[in-house]
Amino acid sequence: MTATLEIKGLRATVAGKEILRGIDLTVSSGEVHAVMGPNGAGKSTLSAVVMGKPGYEVLAGTVTLDGADILTMPTWERAAAGLHLVLQYPTEVPGVALDAMLREALTARGAGADDLDARLLEEAARIGLEEPLLHRDLNVDMSGGEKKRNETLQLAVLAPRIAILDELDSGLDLDALRVCARRIEAETEPAGDEPGLGVLVITHYNRLLSELRPDQVHVLVHGRIVAEGGPELADRLEIEGYAAFADGDGLADDPADDGAHATPPVVRPGSLDELFASGP
Repeated sequence: MTATLEIKGLRATVAGKEILRGIDLTVSSGEVHAVMGPNGAGKSTLSAVVMGKPGYEVLAGTVTLDGADILTMPTWERAAAGLHLVLQYPTEVPGVALDAMLREALTARGAGADDLDARLLEEAARIGLEEPLLHRDLNVDMSGGEKKRNETLQLAVLAPRIAILDELDSGLDLDALRVCARRIEAETEPAGDEPGLGVLVITHYNRLLSELRPDQVHVLVHGRIVAEGGPELADRLEIEGYAAFADGDGLADDPADDGAHATPPVVRPGSLDELFASGP
């Protein structure tokens, strides 16, 4: 069954400042949509709001997955419904091994995990992740490239319906970028009765999109989508930059995109909220 993530009129704030000022965007199975923009445009806030990261307030608009209102769901329910976020800065989780985490996640979703060990070895070989890392605590003592390969492996094993890639290219060398992007590209292809993965790519640069070719590119500036087009729009941005799309209101508004951090919300120790609220 084809999956559709639909964002309509989304406005959101963080630390009392409005970052998203009316986002309209639809991603369906098998499609790759790229959201590009300068630092502070609101790209990371968009991914955080869609996945339910604490500290963000939705002022208006809707976000639905196949008609279901995901804004009313906690983060774990959004993931179970078929949304998946590849983090820009994957969190280290001491005491929780990658293979154990994936086994629990699959079991919680009612998916079979009997062949997980074989699937992990197969996926690790495809993306060049060393086998011992499959049993290491999640992201602990891994390089930036290993963490991104790890995130790609999790996506492939969990098989979500819609994936959000928050700057997958950050911290990756060209070879690792090519391997991860091509693996995700393969997931967008239909397999039997299953439609391909729908992908929302968040990035500053065109280099990722040379491997993971978008069906549509959306330029996000100052919390608004100011231009849309095909892959040629990303090529234009590579040449002209973002200045041609600036509306004169300023560009550095989103603390998540800037690398600054908003005041952290109060969360329960040991909860999923604590994990998602933790910094890089």
